[in-house]
Amino acid sequence: MKKITMMDVAKEAGVSKSTVSQYINNRYEYMSHETRERIEQAIKDLGYIPNFIAKSLKQKKTSTIGVIVANILHAFSTEIIRAIEDVAGEHNMHVFVCNADDNPEKEKDYIEMLLAKQVDGLIILPTGGNIDLYCSLKKMNFPIVFMDRKIHPTLYPTLLLDNHAAADMAVSQLILAGSKKIGFISSTILPQVTPRMERLEGYRHTLMLNGLEVNEQWIVQGKGEDIRHQLVALFKDGNFPDAFFTGNDLSLIELLKFTKQNNLQIPEDLRVVTIDDSPYLDAFTPSITVVKQPTFEMGRGAATLLLKLIKHPIFKEEYDAKRYSPTLIKRESIQMERM
Repeated sequence: MKKITMMDVAKEAGVSKSTVSQYINNRYEYMSHETRERIEQAIKDLGYIPNFIAKSLKQKKTSTIGVIVANILHAFSTEIIRAIEDVAGEHNMHVFVCNADDNPEKEKDYIEMLLAKQVDGLIILPTGGNIDLYCSLKKMNFPIVFMDRKIHPTLYPTLLLDNHAAADMAVSQLILAGSKKIGFISSTILPQVTPRMERLEGYRHTLMLNGLEVNEQWIVQGKGEDIRHQLVALFKDGNFPDAFFTGNDLSLIELLKFTKQNNLQIPEDLRVVTIDDSPYLDAFTPSITVVKQPTFEMGRGAATLLLKLIKHPIFKEEYDAKRYSPTLIKRESIQMERM
């Protein structure tokens, strides 16, 4: 494969080599927006890797790995990081942790920064917005493991929860408890965010299998404030579900705030099941039923797999995603049929 050079990018973009150099080094003072866009497109089209990154990939091992999470606020992310650090420590490796905040540009900056620091490999909970960069690194056989989100095609080993099974487990439990009007609450549902999409699909599927209504108004999604506004509107309209399945810990927090503000009692007025466990859910009154992800097993699995790739960098053309099974932990938020 012909090595793509800065001069190739310059020719493709119709600019000088020095202009490309200025762009790569973030010196835009005398560069028009149109020129920047042409250079950016040329880099994408050619799959160009800047020299300072390419050189770093050829250096000796540094006994460091990078972890880029999509959103560090989730309990899932912090538990994954802890498990990765445990494995890394057992092998005398150090870990850089970065939070992309679901922002592809931020993720790209972190990937390039970590490569410049000559990390030996990366574990990424990908935003899905840097396909060209993922592909370029794959061509260079750089060790990467993806977690939680599936990118098409599956360029790297990918570990994630069986989200359809988790949703089915949660919704089925609410149905068994006697609920018929079941809503779903999630952070903003985007095609590239695999868990949210798959949990919504699983929610719909299980309701339909049981002959229950899929009411689009009961599917609440967005950021914190958006979720609160939608719940208030449902409550005022008198069209409120008798149960909710929340897709993650942040969604659950918004629901619990709402129940407190409106004097709704769990489970008397509203049954609740969520995904992702936390110590406070067991201590909460009433304790909250959860579908638990095996986060520590997943984190250890990802770290172990990455270390193998670093030691023996042999890569497949495409991978099958490895799915982990969820576990139901029954608590007080789903008491059986109300009297």
